[in-house]
Amino acid sequence: MYTREEIHNFEGKYPKQLLHLAGSEMWERFCFYGMRGMLTVFMVTQLGLGDKVANLQYGAIQAFVYAFTFIGGVFADKILGFQKSLFWGAILMIAGGLVIAISPADLFYIGTCFFIIGTGFFKPNISTMVGQLYSENDPRRDAGFSLFYSAINLGALLGGVLMIWVGKYHSWPLAFGLVSVVMTISLINFIYTRKSLGTIGLSPLHPDMPVKKRRIYEVAVYIGSLIAIPFILKLVTNTHYTDLFMYIIGPLTLVYLGWEMRKFNVKENKRLLAALVFILFSILFWAFFEQAGGSLSIFALNNLHHTLLGFIPMDPNIVNNSANSLFVIIFAPLMGLLWLWLSKRKSEPNSVVKFGLGFLLLAGAFYAFYATIFFADADGMTSLDVFTLGYFIITFGELCLSPIGLSLMTKLSPQPIQGLMMGMWFLASAYGQYVAGLLGAGMSTADPNASNLSKLVSYTGGYQQLAIYALILGVVLIAISPGVRRLMKGVH
Repeated sequence: MYTREEIHNFEGKYPKQLLHLAGSEMWERFCFYGMRGMLTVFMVTQLGLGDKVANLQYGAIQAFVYAFTFIGGVFADKILGFQKSLFWGAILMIAGGLVIAISPADLFYIGTCFFIIGTGFFKPNISTMVGQLYSENDPRRDAGFSLFYSAINLGALLGGVLMIWVGKYHSWPLAFGLVSVVMTISLINFIYTRKSLGTIGLSPLHPDMPVKKRRIYEVAVYIGSLIAIPFILKLVTNTHYTDLFMYIIGPLTLVYLGWEMRKFNVKENKRLLAALVFILFSILFWAFFEQAGGSLSIFALNNLHHTLLGFIPMDPNIVNNSANSLFVIIFAPLMGLLWLWLSKRKSEPNSVVKFGLGFLLLAGAFYAFYATIFFADADGMTSLDVFTLGYFIITFGELCLSPIGLSLMTKLSPQPIQGLMMGMWFLASAYGQYVAGLLGAGMSTADPNASNLSKLVSYTGGYQQLAIYALILGVVLIAISPGVRRLMKGVH
């Protein structure tokens, strides 16, 4: 079995274990982003929901997906360990896909509950294991997370294109069934490569704990996950309960973190405060960015021409669900190498400035989405090319924030609560998704019979406002970067 020291002392830019984990993550993200791209389209075209309700429902489902990454991170830290958490999460996601595939219209929400819990156990813990492949001050960490992020987006690209295409033009049961097939591939990949992780991700329970007691704890987590399904179903199908849940879970999380912080010294706690700054701004970033699965998905369904570059036939929902991933695959490795090149020359911008740049690029992207109104015809149909340009710009904003954020959570967090902090990072995404649903609902027209032109005006006006807010937030982040850097205590 590999020791941590042997893994940390790898030669070259990337450890081999990173490629193994990236393989499992790629197939899981195929499922996640394929599902994300189908949600609002399925709810509008198959469940008969109006635009406003579909946006709220999308925000609720995605919020719970990410909220449960916090819970999955805590149970991994305290009982299961990262490896068993990942295994259990994959099993639940496989089950969720099968449940929906049986009868998409009738069992959609029940299957989604399996998917919510499964993602909660899978997603934060595989990211945490990636961080633990590196020693504390290894400058190759950001490049590793950038490569990992490329794997995420390769899966997102494949799922984003294939699942929406299968669902819209062939069979919704088959599209949801793909979730189970592909998650099985992810799980098999992990099973056959997990030995290379050595002690990384094994149970955090004390080695002297009796085996019987250890199993009781673990089985209790598994049973508790299943018992929670009816409760989650009630929350997901009633957005008023979603509001209540989101009002409660955030403050409770902060209280729990405060309780854990008493165990650490001043330097460690200042780093945790810096992590909270990044988490706060990430909520706002994802609230804008995640219009992709909500309002932008409906915008693509109703308001975009079906040709790219003037002559290529293309479904706008496929572009909406895959363009960002394609651009990330192309440019994420180059961005990672750029950070390494700048680091060697002591010119790499610090993480706070990177976050600020991410918001400035986000502002540019939403201005492009707004600018589609200048290319619209009398029927409210507009340019898919300009829309795609928005995704090209937003990709660089994402690359300045998301892979850096994953890396920062592992750098700024003491090891005993790395799963917790990674869960908090994804909980911030939950709040972002929740707010994204509210923003999307606010931009949508109240009249279900509104014309495409009215929908175009309503959505593009909202995108213009988001562009202004993102610009302001980017300037603020860059302005406060010196203070946040002092809290980071040497973490770049």
